[in-house]
Amino acid sequence: MNYEITYTKREDYYIPNLTLTKSKYSDYKLAKYGRIRARYLKEHKKAEYTILLIDGKLDEHLYNTDIECKKRFDLLMKQFAERENITEELKATNQMKWVQKMNAIKNAVEEIIFKELIYI
Repeated sequence: MNYEITYTKREDYYIPNLTLTKSKYSDYKLAKYGRIRARYLKEHKKAEYTILLIDGKLDEHLYNTDIECKKRFDLLMKQFAERENITEELKATNQMKWVQKMNAIKNAVEEIIFKELIYI
């Protein structure tokens, strides 16, 4: 690849004309997990964040992370609920117990997602 950098003169200085290319994922509105991953990269993995940004792969990475986390969340929630025998019948008969159990499962599932997909 041959890159040519052009410059603009401002008073006594030459400033490079740098622009980032727009990716097909840049219009995607990031959900919870994509935003958390972006913040984690920005705060704790600055070099990786910068490399992804400069290479034009940051939007794609965050999009893929967001989609993978959503799929994993749905799958794990279903599996945990089945394992704990949380049914619609329980929801109808004892709603508070159902909410309590579902919140516990949600917290456990999110811990798994954070550990395996976000904070790596």
